[in-house]
Amino acid sequence: MENRNANRIGRPVGVIGLGCWQLGGDWGQVEEGDGIALLHAAADAGVTFFDTADVYGDGRSEKLVGQFLRERADSDVFVATKMGRRVEQVPENYTRENFLAWNDRSRANLGVDTIDLVQLHCPPTPVYSTDEVFDSLDELVGAKRIAAYGVSVETVEEALLAIARPNVVSVQIILNAFRLKPLERVLPAAAEAGVGIIARVPLASGLLSGRYTAATTFGEDDHRTYNRHGEAFDQGETFSGVPFEVGLEAVERLRPLVPAGATLAQFALRWIVDQPGVTVVIPGARNAEQARGNVAAADLAPLTPEALAEVAAVYDELVRPHVHDRW
Repeated sequence: MENRNANRIGRPVGVIGLGCWQLGGDWGQVEEGDGIALLHAAADAGVTFFDTADVYGDGRSEKLVGQFLRERADSDVFVATKMGRRVEQVPENYTRENFLAWNDRSRANLGVDTIDLVQLHCPPTPVYSTDEVFDSLDELVGAKRIAAYGVSVETVEEALLAIARPNVVSVQIILNAFRLKPLERVLPAAAEAGVGIIARVPLASGLLSGRYTAATTFGEDDHRTYNRHGEAFDQGETFSGVPFEVGLEAVERLRPLVPAGATLAQFALRWIVDQPGVTVVIPGARNAEQARGNVAAADLAPLTPEALAEVAAVYDELVRPHVHDRW
């Protein structure tokens, strides 16, 4: 696995990581034993970056990652979690007292004294301009409660505000073949500042796996059912904000670009890996086989200029009108 670093992170991580949202729910149920086996399989395949959050299953995802850490005490996995979504999303709730309480809970769930990376979890936009918020995060670093902090964002403008903060080490943003806007300003700005880019929702909630059809349905406890129009949280988190039928059409346009012996999901992950400035991409997985398949994307040859141009063309023709001006 190729390792990448960003100056502010100061530690290399494998370019293919693991998103752990599915361990908490919202994607259908993953049994505890299956979740632990998945984490071990990912680590065995070379994954060194796990991304979770305190609200994934109300702490279940963090606890499973913590169990993995206990079982693999010699592991060099970098653990990133998030905080901020346990309360009403108003700037007034992003306080020092809440940060301390949320951090205590996450450290207990993970079973660690110091968390490698804590990210604000898509906070309200005014938070990015509130000095007291970042002073409190600096205090957590000084107390060795966390080693570093970053921000998970919804929009390009939020990402640029975060990058301008001198002690923000990473920005997590939706980046995939259906979300090209971050390529314009965010990735260059992050590279110049030495800020890591964590690419999330890399398969557009599974659309870019190529497994779905117009007849595909999802369980009632799956955000691809209950948040398709932004009913529960930002619509951009579900299918990257692309209407399902449009996504299916775009997938069929991309399918001929997939190299022989690879899957569409691997092609989509390789596209992200090929973007200058990306530090790590964090696809989810529901089982060990999927985790190993994700890692294999790093072994593909870089995509050809022709393939990259066709991805951009499909985006411009089908996807851009639905997402580009929103996030």
